[in-house]
Amino acid sequence: MDSIISVQKIYKTFGKTQALSEVSFEAERGKVLGLLGPNGAGKTTLIRILTTLLSPDKGKAIVAGYDVAKEAQKLRSVIGLAGQYAAVDETLTGRENLEMFARLYHLGRKESRNRASAILKEMSLEEAGNRPVKTYSGGMRRRLDVGASLIFEPQVLFLDEPTTGLDPRARNDLWRFIHSLVEKGTSVVLTTQYLEEADALADRIVLLDKGKVITQGTSRELKRELGGNMVEIEPKDWQESKKIADLLKNKFNQDVRIKDSHQLITFPAPNGPADLRDALNILEESDIELLHISLTQPTLDEVFLSFTEKETKND
Repeated sequence: MDSIISVQKIYKTFGKTQALSEVSFEAERGKVLGLLGPNGAGKTTLIRILTTLLSPDKGKAIVAGYDVAKEAQKLRSVIGLAGQYAAVDETLTGRENLEMFARLYHLGRKESRNRASAILKEMSLEEAGNRPVKTYSGGMRRRLDVGASLIFEPQVLFLDEPTTGLDPRARNDLWRFIHSLVEKGTSVVLTTQYLEEADALADRIVLLDKGKVITQGTSRELKRELGGNMVEIEPKDWQESKKIADLLKNKFNQDVRIKDSHQLITFPAPNGPADLRDALNILEESDIELLHISLTQPTLDEVFLSFTEKETKND
């Protein structure tokens, strides 16, 4: 792997809280790495360390060839960061915000104007560029904030939950823009709680929970760890969901999950069609009527829930 980021046994503690514990992973150059995990998993703390805003207590992290602790100043010149909340000045126009960021990076007046114009065009904000940011929608502010992080064309762009609060259309627009950045060679580290976002964008996923790396790999690899297939069942009477789950647990000794307000039951099916046939036979013998039963591929939701629940049971 041609690594743009190498993290080796990073630890970080705040008082009695262990925010990160022995976190290690690699991120490939020119790809999207997804940092996935529930609230409090340590994603933002890790991003702050990798962008030099925090120092690790122990361990080592190299980003774009620079040690985050020993070469912070040099590293800041080659990375961009868009945090969870838009860090733009509402009283300035979109263009003025971008020009201000450019000047902070010591670009000349003319180059700052040119970069601001290019970013406004790239983020589809040309028409709004001369309006005060306080008149922008939430999606427009997020695009402007991401644009500000790109003002000097960083090697690595860190996006900390960039689509939080966006409507589906604005989210899809930002997804397309992230894809275009990667096509041009930018490496992206993305933290998100949206599982479909990680599935759609990330070339590789690192799953964090309680400050630890639980598992990592491509979306396909992580799904394969659950057995590659899932049986999905929709009962005619949702009140029979628990009875169905108990029958299936006794037969298959698998993690049977009831979700969507008891209307859907799923479990891993490593034997594929044979497990589907056995499940159908068991339920027919018990006179349980179904609306739907099928063999499907696991979603990233199942991966996320399965691994985080295993971690909880191990504690």
